Amino acid sequence: MDAPAPVIAQLDRSECLHLLAGQEVGRLAIAIAGHPDVFPINYVLDGESIVFCTAEGTKFAAIFISDSVAFETDAFDEVTGDAWSVVVQARAEEIPMHDVVDDTAFPLYPWSATPKSRFVRLTPVQITGRRFHVVRRRPARHRP
Repeated sequence: MDAPAPVIAQLDRSECLHLLAGQEVGRLAIAIAGHPDVFPINYVLDGESIVFCTAEGTKFAAIFISDSVAFETDAFDEVTGDAWSVVVQARAEEIPMHDVVDDTAFPLYPWSATPKSRFVRLTPVQITGRRFHVVRRRPARHRP
């Protein structure tokens, strides 16, 4: 007997935003001079925008070269086998410091202790998401 085809449910914008709001870490995808790169970032949803803080460096420089970026976050429930993923194509821009009253303007809690004094807003151009059930996984590895 054949297994049923896996069902992939497309998520509407409202559900995608709800899922984005429930996470604090995602991945920012940028390209500089034709070379793609991905960075994990701590973020907060501000309305429909994604806000993160960063230091001056590759991520920050990239938004001045091209403001077109992608952002992704996801989750997987090991007990139920259910998973979801949300991808945001966005325009990135620095939030001017005069718009950031203090460093508590956005409830961001970076995992690293590196000072991050620049705030960046990702304004969605397109938001897509999907929910699915993982039907087959690699066997668990023995951990030392």
